[in-house]
Amino acid sequence: MLKKRELHEVPMLYELMAHPDVFPYVRHKAYSCDEFYFITKQTIEAEEDGTLISRTILDECQQPIGTINLFDIQHKSGFLATWIGAPFFGKGYNQIAKEMFLTELFTELDIEMVFIKIRRTNVRSLKAMIKLPYATLVNNLYADVYEAINRIENVYDLFAISKDAYLAYLNFRELLPEHEGEEVS
Repeated sequence: MLKKRELHEVPMLYELMAHPDVFPYVRHKAYSCDEFYFITKQTIEAEEDGTLISRTILDECQQPIGTINLFDIQHKSGFLATWIGAPFFGKGYNQIAKEMFLTELFTELDIEMVFIKIRRTNVRSLKAMIKLPYATLVNNLYADVYEAINRIENVYDLFAISKDAYLAYLNFRELLPEHEGEEVS
């Protein structure tokens, strides 16, 4: 479902990214396929330098459908950014990709905290965030980070996923595998 970014994926990913329901929410926008090649090459180089972590999200046929990234890595933390192509909205790929990526970040790589900034007008992303029991709204708890992301205009909410909260969630989920999907009262 996830793999390291590769240049041969660019044409398929560019077509998905250019969709008007996706493009406004992509962090590194490309206005042509050539520009997306350049951005992807820079992304691959930045991962080699350790300043970001980027993966391609694949569907069950191993076709690229989006990307998931950890940007601005400093002090064992960074900012999560994900986009998935419009034909794949509402099919569960986002949550699966996030869990796979977070597991890699927290168990294989040296990451302790993942921040997520979401534009308040991005209802789709806010609804996706509600589905993550290990994510916390931290506008007040990390006021310095919150102020930094809203420096130009106050349009974002700040969420955080700590390594401890995520691993506790995984451990709790493992306790009751036979009850997966059951509602708890």
